[in-house]
Amino acid sequence: MAKYIEIANQLRSDISQHKFSQDQPFPDQLDLANRFSTSRMTVQKSLNILRAEGLIYSRQGSGTFISKNADLIVQSDFGVDQYVGTSTLLGDRHQIESQVIKFEIRYPNDSEQIALRLNDKELIYDIIRQRVVDKEPYALEYSKMPVKVIPGLDDKVLHASIYGYIQNDLKLKIGSAFRKISADKANSNDEKYLKCGPMDPVLEVTQTVFLNTGIPFEFSSTRHRYDQGSVTVFVKSKLE
Repeated sequence: MAKYIEIANQLRSDISQHKFSQDQPFPDQLDLANRFSTSRMTVQKSLNILRAEGLIYSRQGSGTFISKNADLIVQSDFGVDQYVGTSTLLGDRHQIESQVIKFEIRYPNDSEQIALRLNDKELIYDIIRQRVVDKEPYALEYSKMPVKVIPGLDDKVLHASIYGYIQNDLKLKIGSAFRKISADKANSNDEKYLKCGPMDPVLEVTQTVFLNTGIPFEFSSTRHRYDQGSVTVFVKSKLE
């Protein structure tokens, strides 16, 4: 991952944890360059990402400040390069609950074999979870994971954090992901578990996530209510 993206991710995390005051100027480029042992140009690129996301803004003659609605932005948005679970994303500030709708072990179908690089005799977990944030439905997760790659999944893990289990208990490192973002109309499960209306739009994120070794460990689709999720994208100009 590019240095300026790493810095932007760290600063975004700092903002979400209220490590900076909204009433005081944000650290200047020189201070940040010293902190991260990099150049001011790299820091400037990082700040451009945060500015594009609406997390910071410049006040003429006074410096850069954190936006008043920064909390709202970091609570509801996720970046396209962000591969963390809901518990990590929101758990520091909100009550996260997981309701397990389905949990079984079975053999993969053709599309699952392709996505997870399995043969038809290798078992997968088939999981459906409702994610609830502060007592309100937040997302509906449909996940497929290879048993041989993520051993030991049980009901206790599913009610807590799967990604936390993978990283902290199995000591595995998450690498990259292929992610597709699309819109859909609410189906019967969305109406039942997300409190959607029959014609409400739904944000759907389909992804295959890989360990840092390149081995796929998750093939999933997560559905959000139209008012409970958005995606932040930073596009770098080729002219830079």
